[in-house]
Amino acid sequence: MIDGELGSFLRSRREAVTPGEVGLPAGPRRRTPGLRRAELATLAGVSVDYLIRIEQGRDTHPSSQVLAALAEALDLSDADRDHLRKLAAISNGKELCPTARPAARTVRPAVRAVLEQLEPAPAVVLNHLGDLLAWTDGYDRLARPLGILDGDRPNLLSFTFADHRARTAYPDWDDIADEQVADLQGGGCAPNDDLRLLTDRLARDAGGDFTERWDRVGAARTRNGIMALLHPEVGVLRLAFETLELPDADGQRLVIYLAADSVTSAGLDRLAGRHPGALRSLGTA
Repeated sequence: MIDGELGSFLRSRREAVTPGEVGLPAGPRRRTPGLRRAELATLAGVSVDYLIRIEQGRDTHPSSQVLAALAEALDLSDADRDHLRKLAAISNGKELCPTARPAARTVRPAVRAVLEQLEPAPAVVLNHLGDLLAWTDGYDRLARPLGILDGDRPNLLSFTFADHRARTAYPDWDDIADEQVADLQGGGCAPNDDLRLLTDRLARDAGGDFTERWDRVGAARTRNGIMALLHPEVGVLRLAFETLELPDADGQRLVIYLAADSVTSAGLDRLAGRHPGALRSLGTA
């Protein structure tokens, strides 16, 4: 399912750009609103045959100069350029993620010490598969009543796509699902047995809800933002989140959640058993 992602990503971006956005006339008899291969090749200064080979996955080692020219011609966003660099690195074999080694499910002692310092804020460490590896008590109070931490090896994608409670927990379920698939695709490691098992299971349990998102290829990862969560004890919470990439071979990341408004701040205080106002929202001076 992962082979050829570099070409698929470039093709998806070419098809999403209109001629007018890059200064070209639309012209007659255009079957799709996107750029033709010949138009992109001309803008980037490469041959049409070479662009076809890249898009079809027959050339997985384009030079950095060619990728830079294509990114410039497509006017890619910073997030898309970052994703393109990751895909190019994977295609060129520069990512040191051995396929035979299973995904790590432990975190370093120093990372656990960081989690302790973050209390009572909700914070969690995940690996590139979305396995929840370690978390604060604040995250436990937030996530356990929703079912996210059920089982011996809780996984964020398994909850989102295979647990019926997720659609209630996430008022913006579609956005959350898109972001989690983007995280899985952009985790930085080459395909391995753990990843194949996970994607096969999600495809079986969630069907098109997962496979259609996976096949889109190339969504930029969301490292920060605001998400809504419907908690059974305190109602709707608006949580600002920040994602910190950890220097671990399997793409571990630390996600920290903060109150995005005073109502959420009061809700987190209630979950923590604190007096209202103990946890200040981002909007508080």
